[in-house]
Formats: sequence, C-alpha cells, structure tokens
Amino acid sequence: MNRRTFLGTTAAAGAALIASPSIARAAKHELLVAEPVHSTGYLPMYIGMAKGYFAEADIDVKVVTIETGGGHTSAVLSGQAFAFIGGPEHNAFAKAKGAELRAVVGCVDRGNVYICAATGQGPKDRDFATYFKGKTIAVSAFGATPNSIMRYLLGKWKLDVKKDVTLYEMPTSAVPAAVRSGTATIGVSTEPLIKQGITQGFWTEPFFNVPKELGPYAYSTINIRKDSITKEPEVVKGFVRGMMKASKFLYANPAEAAEIAKKQFPTMALDDLKATMDRSFADEMWSKDGSISRAVWDTGKAVVMGAGILKVDVGYDEIVDMSFADSLRATI
Repeated sequence: MNRRTFLGTTAAAGAALIASPSIARAAKHELLVAEPVHSTGYLPMYIGMAKGYFAEADIDVKVVTIETGGGHTSAVLSGQAFAFIGGPEHNAFAKAKGAELRAVVGCVDRGNVYICAATGQGPKDRDFATYFKGKTIAVSAFGATPNSIMRYLLGKWKLDVKKDVTLYEMPTSAVPAAVRSGTATIGVSTEPLIKQGITQGFWTEPFFNVPKELGPYAYSTINIRKDSITKEPEVVKGFVRGMMKASKFLYANPAEAAEIAKKQFPTMALDDLKATMDRSFADEMWSKDGSISRAVWDTGKAVVMGAGILKVDVGYDEIVDMSFADSLRATI
C-alpha cells in the first residue's frame, strides 16, 4: 500500500460518509503502521485494534507488512506511514543520517529471535564458536534486528562474518524454506515460523534462545517521526494509550488474547498457535506496560554497535520519548 492508495481510500470513505449519513462515522485519524513481518510478537498492537483501544481516541489503525531491511523505516520517514514497529536502532541509524525518529511505546521486550538447526545437525554442546564455523545461516536482511543479533553473536564467538560463516540474507518469511531446501543448515527465525518448521520436521527446537540469553531488550517499539510529537500530540497520546492498554490486557487475559491471535493467523494450526503463545509467555516476550527503559536500549545498542552496524554512539534521549507513556501509566 503506497501513500496515494492509502489517502485515496481514506478520501473515498469520507465521500461515502457524506453521501450516506446513516453510515457510522469514520474515525477522525486513520493511521498506517508498517511492520517488517506479520508476527505474534506484535500481538499487543493487534489486540489494541481488536478491542477498540485505539478507537477510544478516534483512531483507526491499519497495518501494512514491508519485508525489507529498512522499508518500514523509510515508509515513516517519507510520510507514507505514521509509525513503524521495529527495533529502535533504526531510529539511531536515521539519527546518524540527520533524521529524527522517536520510540514512544514498547511492544516486544525481549530479543524475539531463536536459532534453529536443520534436523540432526544441531550442536552437541555450547561450544558455539566451533559449531558455527563453516556453517551456512539463513537470516533476515541486513539492517533487520535478527540479522544484527546474529552478527553480534558471531562477533562474541570470535567468528568473522565474511570468512568463517556464510550468511544468506533474505526476507524473514523465507528463512524456513532455506533450511527446508538444504540451502542453509541454520535458521534465525521467530514464531509462528519456528513451530511450523518443527511440525513439518525440517528443523528442531531452537538450540539458542535469544530472549533468555540476552534478557530485557528493546527489540520492537513503536517509532514515529519526531515532528508527529509536536504536530499531533493528542494523536500520539491516543495511540500510546491504546498500546499500553493492550499490553496489560494481553497478560491479564491470555485466553482471549489467543482468540485474537487466531484471527490474525487463521491458517495456523491451533496446536501450533498454542505452542507459539506458550513460548512467548514463558520467555516474557511482550512489554507489560509499554515502558522502554534505558537498560533495554543499552542492550540493543550493544548489539548493533558490536555487530559494526551502528558506527556512532546514540543516546537514549536522542531516540526514545517516554513522556506520553509516563503521563499515562497511572491512569491505565
């Protein structure tokens, strides 16, 4: 969906409303949010849409999936989308180039990445430096957070990303196919793709659990242009409130949250969906209140700087704005 199509659709909806006053009033603010992949990790946003939490602020949220490394960021920078969901390091990348983006509310509070091996080809111990050397690894595109994490880990294990391993960089949704076909031995993936691969038998349970290994991590936040904060503060506040309410609902009502997830992933087997939700709850994947602490950015920054992707030290206050979340926390 490009901006012309989105705005054209909005205009058409407005014209229909004028022509037919009996039709329910359209939301005053229609916001497009770009996501890098359609994932259960973003369930708080889907819950906010399903439960009407955004509508309470007269906001109608639409989601578009853009599976390129920086495509979701570009959609916001160009004005085609209101926000993107992804790692706040993208804000740091933009800052280094002179653009101003801000993370205003958290969503995924752990590194939502798991490393799986083709069936029968996993490591026998935790000597990962030895295991990974010479291996082929399917991972998301350069600049995407799973790619950054993989590069960071390889660096920790003293492996040269150009000499010691072969990275096949691709859209996240293509990673399972690369392992299934034998193109790669290792896949860096997330749910629901992990459980689907286990069910199909081409890889096994993850042998490296990033959420547990790296701990609290600003993996996915809602990121907007800084000028949206000054020009549309009430819209931003309404959106942040919706996300915070959805995050609390998710942990308080796991069964209903699973029903909402089922509608987002209608072709996913129910057993797979249950396993996906169970894994995410066990790993405390989602933010519980929308907070983005300084500590979680410290971890995210260490990853992208350690991977050599972010070349300059960008501070927390340069890419995160918690003023809306802080003002709302006591009311939700």
